[in-house]
Amino acid sequence: MAPPRNQQRRDALADAAIAILGTAGIHALSHRAVDERAEVPAGTAANYFPTRDELLTAAARRVLGLHLAAMEVADAQVTGPVGPDGLAELIGGALYDAAAHHRPRYLAIYELTLEATRRPELAAALAEMGAAALDLTVGQHRALGLDTSPAQVQALITLFGGALLTLVAGPPAAVTPESTRAQARCLVAGVLAEV
Repeated sequence: MAPPRNQQRRDALADAAIAILGTAGIHALSHRAVDERAEVPAGTAANYFPTRDELLTAAARRVLGLHLAAMEVADAQVTGPVGPDGLAELIGGALYDAAAHHRPRYLAIYELTLEATRRPELAAALAEMGAAALDLTVGQHRALGLDTSPAQVQALITLFGGALLTLVAGPPAAVTPESTRAQARCLVAGVLAEV
């Protein structure tokens, strides 16, 4: 039997899973907890995502989709090509937005990343999503007039992830637009430096 196709309901369930992961951790996540958080009848989450791996993967896909959508919105506000300074500004803004406004979402993805070390299916799904995100991000760099190589884009993604982990795991008061822009300038300068 194929899982239900109602995308709005699937997103709501994934959002509930993200909220649980980001506030209470991986051990608090269950189909029942997702049903309660989403305020849907018991058994709904299991109907849409029959296994724990499917539920975890749905949460990971939702975080990635929301993150990429935010990147597209930020990029759409840029007029004309950007150089390294413009790239640092975009990355700094993304770091700030993620850490200041979407802390539980990104704590959830770190919970999922750690869980993937024990779950091969989740690890494979995260690797697939990472490859797709790399391709999309390289395309976004081209649209912004940047000639960053795929290796440089991957380095920026990796460093962004590390910086974001530090920000969301630290005190919220330390997250400021100035601090995230300063970090982004360092990331971009390091990755784009001539070797």
